[in-house]
Amino acid sequence: FSVFQNALVGVAEQMSAIIWRTSYSTVIREMLDYSTAVFDRNGRIVAQASRIPMHLNSMSRSLLTTMERAYPPETWEEGDIVLMNDPYWGGQHLPDIQTFMPVFAEGQMVAIVGTLGHHLDVGGMRPGSYAGDATEIFQEGLRIPPLRLYDRGEPNQTFFKLMEKNTRIPDKLAGDMRAQIAACRTADTALCELIGRHGAAEYRAIVEELHAHAERIMRSEISNLPDGTWSFTDYIDGLGETP
Repeated sequence: FSVFQNALVGVAEQMSAIIWRTSYSTVIREMLDYSTAVFDRNGRIVAQASRIPMHLNSMSRSLLTTMERAYPPETWEEGDIVLMNDPYWGGQHLPDIQTFMPVFAEGQMVAIVGTLGHHLDVGGMRPGSYAGDATEIFQEGLRIPPLRLYDRGEPNQTFFKLMEKNTRIPDKLAGDMRAQIAACRTADTALCELIGRHGAAEYRAIVEELHAHAERIMRSEISNLPDGTWSFTDYIDGLGETP
């Protein structure tokens, strides 16, 4: 169980290394503002890299919403890559673009791998797609619902052209997108090798035990918290709307 668990974390870390080594922008290469994860075939997270944990909550919700409302599990094909950034579908702010790729073994989808990268600019009323004075989401940049960036391995050239015309730095946006795609494909290969050694049935059984194990740990930690009610007050200096 521990060997398998660490192998899955290793896949997520391998994805992370690919993005770090091949991305173009400083926000990813230096700030490390991205995340990678492995999900089961139902969209539940089973492993993540040591990047930004807050992203994983968003990625889980985005993937589940995508599978419920746009692409049910039975519609995914080998070579597909779905991307999105829409906060109303589970995303965060628009610069955080997510990609998801199914992994097939023994003729069935056994896993999904995903990445989230903070891109330097996706359009909008301010460079960097940060606008403290925005009053509606349409001022913040290019809003992408779940769509197939790759359809059975074939790129969606229409979207790539649209994306290029909606950013101030198309070369860096395209470069970072390619890094996310490369990470997904690397994870696909690594997971297929892992499943090839153990079989799809054993893989699914261990994934179910991973979920049960995580639930036991969480329940134990919650039971250790004392009963009570807590609150706090926080402050923000401003949104940058004035000099």
